[in-house]
Amino acid sequence: MKIAIGNDHVAVELKNIIKEHLEGKGHEVINYGTDSTERFDYPISGYRVGKAVASGECDLGVLICGTGVGISLAANSVQGVRAVVCSEDRKSTRLNSSHSEIS
Repeated sequence: MKIAIGNDHVAVELKNIIKEHLEGKGHEVINYGTDSTERFDYPISGYRVGKAVASGECDLGVLICGTGVGISLAANSVQGVRAVVCSEDRKSTRLNSSHSEIS
């Protein structure tokens, strides 16, 4: 599976942990986020991940930022995308995901 991943400057460390986990499961991960902890405009990566998924370039996307709200709104500005905010509990993630095999 090809997975787009995007983040803001707050979520660099978590993005790298998730990316490593997904690659360890054999998925290809395309990074649309920042690798710097310097302030970064999260809508850029949210929109890029949304476009990658909507175009079929990637099978699904993972977005990570301080709250998850703004970055998911940016992804949702792309027609055909449905991004939702999931918290650390697995229940909300499962309920919002049609790809439970990667959890």
